[in-house]
Amino acid sequence: MTFDVDVNLRIPAVKEPAKDAQGYPINSADVRFIRSVSLPALPKPGELLHLEMKNGTSIACEVHRADWSEGRDRFIVYCRYSKRSMPVDEYHALLHDPDWEMRPLL
Repeated sequence: MTFDVDVNLRIPAVKEPAKDAQGYPINSADVRFIRSVSLPALPKPGELLHLEMKNGTSIACEVHRADWSEGRDRFIVYCRYSKRSMPVDEYHALLHDPDWEMRPLL
């Protein structure tokens, strides 16, 4: 049995953030990265998820909670990037990976 879930990833501030349409830096605290994945089991708070990216690397995130979404008919797994800082190359890989969608919080 597998669980189809949406991963909601929060990342730390980066030194060279991407810019929005107006040319202003995008604040990492104001966005989340969303991706749908299938997992063998529903992860528990404190567990690490290692998610593959298109460039062949993986990103590790720590699970904080998982909530059922009636509207999406699936669990949403809320995670935080596992390290204190994110390398620029990993940040750009996340930004350009078509499996991840950057969504503003508002």
